[in-house]
Amino acid sequence: MMIHRRTALLGLAASWTLGRSSLAFAGSPGGPDDPRFVVIILRGALDGLSAVTPYGDADLRTHRRDLVLPEPGQEGGLLDLGGFYGLHPSLQTLHSLYGEGQMLPIHAVAGHYRSRSHFEAQDYLESGADNRLSSGWLNRAVSALQGKANRPDGYGLAMGLTVPLLLRGSAKVGSYAPAGSQHPDEDLYNQIVALNASDPITGPAFRNGLKARGFSDATMTGMKNAFETGKPYKPDAFTQLSAAAGQMLATPHGPRIAALEIGGWDTHAAQLGRLGNPLTQLDRGIGALRQSLGYSWKRTVVLALTEFGRTVRMNGTGGTDHGTGTVTFLAGGAVAGGKVGGTWPGLRPNQLFENRDLAPTTDLRAVATGVLCDHLHMPPQAIGTVFPGPKTDAQKGLIVST
Repeated sequence: MMIHRRTALLGLAASWTLGRSSLAFAGSPGGPDDPRFVVIILRGALDGLSAVTPYGDADLRTHRRDLVLPEPGQEGGLLDLGGFYGLHPSLQTLHSLYGEGQMLPIHAVAGHYRSRSHFEAQDYLESGADNRLSSGWLNRAVSALQGKANRPDGYGLAMGLTVPLLLRGSAKVGSYAPAGSQHPDEDLYNQIVALNASDPITGPAFRNGLKARGFSDATMTGMKNAFETGKPYKPDAFTQLSAAAGQMLATPHGPRIAALEIGGWDTHAAQLGRLGNPLTQLDRGIGALRQSLGYSWKRTVVLALTEFGRTVRMNGTGGTDHGTGTVTFLAGGAVAGGKVGGTWPGLRPNQLFENRDLAPTTDLRAVATGVLCDHLHMPPQAIGTVFPGPKTDAQKGLIVST
């Protein structure tokens, strides 16, 4: 995919949809040290108790014994996060970032609403208001940041047909359709790279050529490994979109804010076998984003959020139903990570929300506000416009001091 310089300069917002994942951009052009902000919407309601498991809570197994993975250090076990929490083993990249102090999971998080309807909750999540709006909080944040920098609103660019509500608003949005149908099938690229991987002349030439077309090193390593093992390799849509997002965000005059989304989190049944796939895609996508951002990763914050959590108790089909409290992830070189944030409410029956859900102790808007103010340096007086309604205090300590 090629994004010409003029296209990048025009872009206030862009969207590219592929399968169940999509990507949107916003932000005025600036310098290489500008802060970057990426929001990932996990559509379908992530079960936070499985993604970041509080295995140290004695009441956990009484509610969901068949859903809890072995503790850290055991075969197929959780990845340790300091002795009380464990990360799902599908999140290897996030665990590495945690060890580097660049990943911060925040537990018992919820939006400002208490709807268990996917459609209502996603609208509230993206609008950031107590009622449904036609604009999203990230679009309003972009407008406030442009005003701070004395930059007029620019044109929007939609790569695909839709822009998520999160980025809809006063920004003018055009459209740009990648000419994907004119390109050879990706399997052909896989075979060419794999067959030439060991050749000292054609191997580097093909790799450099594909890198120029947006293929990351991780993608091409996967191609080579697939050829050697005989197993087909095809990067998932979210990983492809994440790599493209990083490439464009890293461009000196490109966008500075991106929004992605990934589905597959609605695990009403057979959750133990189904949750690993979307978690793996999220993990690979963040890894691809980091790699393609390169130098700019150190000035990046990724916020992964979902519309609500899932019930503490397992249902009769081996899944979980719509709940309230969940986990959100912050990742990036600008994140003050290496710990688990939030206040743990406990899992005893009298500690649950409405006797069924993880009780929320952190407002998701406070997390977003903390990033907007401390990372993007949004003026505090603009927060009331971004998140209308009762005042939202910014959560502190999320961003590395610079």
